[in-house]
Amino acid sequence: MSRLNVVMALMLILCALAVIQAQHRSRTYFVGLERLKKEARLLDEQWGQLQLEQSTWANPARVDTLARSRIGLISPPQERIHVETLQADARGVAP
Repeated sequence: MSRLNVVMALMLILCALAVIQAQHRSRTYFVGLERLKKEARLLDEQWGQLQLEQSTWANPARVDTLARSRIGLISPPQERIHVETLQADARGVAP
């Protein structure tokens, strides 16, 4: 009977060590997950700021003002502007 008790004690110790290892691994993964969630929140915030900055830089009025002031672009005279219209074919599709 004592041999059976020794085997059972060893099995109990091995199971306890496996539980400890699994808990440790779980905590480690949880800490990593929380770190990645925080990083994702920061990246989302940065993405929003970059989108706002892009919309500011790409504002047509701002681009027009800079083009006129920095490189001297001007609108062409009215007589040089031609507007072309597309004629639809019989199926109603433009060429």
